[in-house]
Formats: sequence, structure tokens, C-alpha cells
Amino acid sequence: MTATPHPPTTPQPTSAPQPSGTGAPQPTATSQPSGTGASQPTATSQPSGTGASQPTATSQPSGTGASQPTATSQPSGTGAPQPTAAPPLPGTGTPQPTAAPHPPGTGAAQPSGVPQQTLVSGTTRLYAVLGDPVGQVQSPGLLNPLFARLGIDAVLVPVHVRAADLETVVRGLQRVGNLDGLFVTVPHKTAAALLADRRSRTVEITGSANALRREPDGTWLAENFDGSGFVAGLVRAGHEPKGARVALVGAGGAGSAIAAALLDADVDRLTITDPDTPRLTALVDRLAAHWPGRVRAAGRPPLADSDLAVNATPLGLRPDDPLPFAPQALPPGAVVADIIMKPRDTRLLREAAAHGLPVHHGRHMLTGQIDSYRAFFGLHAP
Repeated sequence: MTATPHPPTTPQPTSAPQPSGTGAPQPTATSQPSGTGASQPTATSQPSGTGASQPTATSQPSGTGASQPTATSQPSGTGAPQPTAAPPLPGTGTPQPTAAPHPPGTGAAQPSGVPQQTLVSGTTRLYAVLGDPVGQVQSPGLLNPLFARLGIDAVLVPVHVRAADLETVVRGLQRVGNLDGLFVTVPHKTAAALLADRRSRTVEITGSANALRREPDGTWLAENFDGSGFVAGLVRAGHEPKGARVALVGAGGAGSAIAAALLDADVDRLTITDPDTPRLTALVDRLAAHWPGRVRAAGRPPLADSDLAVNATPLGLRPDDPLPFAPQALPPGAVVADIIMKPRDTRLLREAAAHGLPVHHGRHMLTGQIDSYRAFFGLHAP
């Protein structure tokens, strides 16, 4: 039977060509195989800022009732991307959603394109990284994906602690039953070493710590991987420290650990500068007791005859910080290394590169510590 024409009362969708014998024009639809019911209209695009995108009609297998929608891409301003609907199972009228893969160690599927998110539950183990400031810390971005990849139910969070509050905060965290470890960054590495019950040989020599671990008996052990991580990063980047003449600026927590690791890596000569003369003198005395004749203090770094110059100070965290040293005073081919991780390209590294010198970024020191962190905290797949 042909449809009876009727006058439209509201604007109608665009008419498709009408087969012979039919009545009024029909809304545009996608092609429909034989045996289906009626074709469905095409949804218009959804404006930015709406809740969810609208479906478009897909072709329906022969014998089903009506065409089923598939999810379209999400417009800008909406929440999270929507999973794509798979074709309906034979004989059913409802499409089956395609599940997005979820990262190992999490309990729920993550939509495609959404960054991995560590899920926290009542059984989650805690780690904290303490610093002032903490906006520049990179360890959560490395360790939390590692936890997920290994299937470890744990999370690392930054904790902003002022120097005056450090002991109070650390003592409180050490009493948290599901907290297994602490990471320490600027400016707390020297003070944190004193808050552990036991200290490794490296911490005893350098006087600083960047990791504290809860032992089975409830006591806390302090360790420092800054130095070993820095040297590992240098070697991986092709900058072999053995036999090098090194100018190191900074005798604080990270600088002291880097100094010990460079001497342990057989640098030929290490010259350390720092405006805090008592701190500098104490560090050089401790290092000289283990590596006599190879380390010295200086008022200014001997850049003209150095193969490697290292900034181990916080200078470079802020855009208006002065340079820790003048890279143009270095000889051609000398490597300029910075331990600042954010920004990646500090003013020091930019100026060194502009003078044609090879540069070494701060993130290498952190990535060089990952294996040490895994061993120290026992981070293995369950």
C-alpha cells in the first residue's frame, strides 16, 4: 500500500529520492538491507558543550527489526570519550558495547585515549614525596605508571612541606600504618637523613637522603640514589665520567650525593663550589677521607679546564634565577649537566646549547634511579 501524502506542519529533514509508487518524501537514512523495517533518520552533529554525542543509523543485518545506532566521537567540552558500540549479536536488537582495555593492576576499564589513572582502594599502599615546592616533582609521573604496569596496589603522592614543619610531618607519616616509604626532594634531603633510625653508607658519607623505607621491624632506613642515578644517566647518554675533570656547583643534598658517586666512578678531579662555606668544607672533608687527593673546594668553579660542569643547586627552577655558572667559559666539547627537571630546558642548558656545548637534562638523574627504587622498596609484580 502506498503512503498517503500529508502536509508538513514543521520543517522536515532533507528528502531522499522517492521510489515510484510511494507517497510523501521520507527523511534521509543510511542504506537499509532487504528485510528490514524502516530506515532511521541521520542525527545532526552535536554542538560543543553538550552532554553526549548523538547516534547515527548504521545498516542493519537482514531480519532484524530496526537499525541500531553507533556512538560517534565526543565533541569538545564534553566529559569522557564514549566507547564504540559493536554490531548487535544475531537475533538481538541491542548493540553490544566494546570494552576498552584497562591498565594492569586497576579494577575498571579505561576509555581509549584517557591517561592511565591509578585507582585507590582500602588496600592501597601509600608513598609520599616531600618537598618545598613540589610543583616540579617528576617521580609520581614515573612511579605510578610503574605500579600500574606491575599490578602493584600503591600510589605515590606529592606532599608540600615547609622546612619548619618537616619533622612534624615525617613523624606523623611514619606512624601511618599503610605508608611504606618516603621520597625526599629539595630542600629537605639533609634534614630527612636525620629522621631515619638507620642510614646507609652513602647517607653517612654525604649527609643527605632522598628515600626512606619502613623496615619489617617498624624502623626506618635512609638511602640516597641521587648520585648513582646521576652517574647512570650520564653513562646511558654516552658521557663517561671516568677520568673526567668535573666542576660541581652545589654541596647540598643532591650535590653531596652526586659528588660521592662521581668519585666512585673514578673521575680524575672533582672541584666543588657552594656559597655555604661551612657546609662545603664539611662535605669535602668527608669525601676526602674516602677518596684522598681527588676532591677539593673552591670559591669559583674552574670552568676553563673542566670536561663536565654540573649544576646541583635549585637555580633554574624559576625563570628569573641567575645562572649557577657561565657556560661560555667552558672549553669546546665540555658537557653541561643540570639536575633541575622542570623546566626541562633551563636557562643554563639553553645558553650552553647556544654556545654549541652538549647538554644533559635533569630527568636523566631520576630515570637512572628507577631500578634502584624498585630494588630498595621491593617493587615487584605480585
